[in-house]
Amino acid sequence: MYNKFIITLDGVLKFGNVYLHRELLPKGHTTCHGGGLWKIDNQNGRIILYGRSFDFGLPDLDSVKRINKAEHPVSLGYPIFYQRTFADETILEEVLEH
Repeated sequence: MYNKFIITLDGVLKFGNVYLHRELLPKGHTTCHGGGLWKIDNQNGRIILYGRSFDFGLPDLDSVKRINKAEHPVSLGYPIFYQRTFADETILEEVLEH
């Protein structure tokens, strides 16, 4: 199982611990606005999204309309960032609800 995320067609940033990104899709959906992997950076107090989904491609962060604050890992209260450049945590883009 892997820490993965997707952005649903409704614009929800959805997290899970699954084998395949498609396991995170809402019932009846067959696609999404991309996805990737996530990790918790407790040292710096942030959640880092990175990579891409092999099934759905790079995440379209402009499509994020809602983030469920009660869902783990968001429930930790940490800000969420996307690491566009592999292995370079100095360049991060904050993920915000639109």
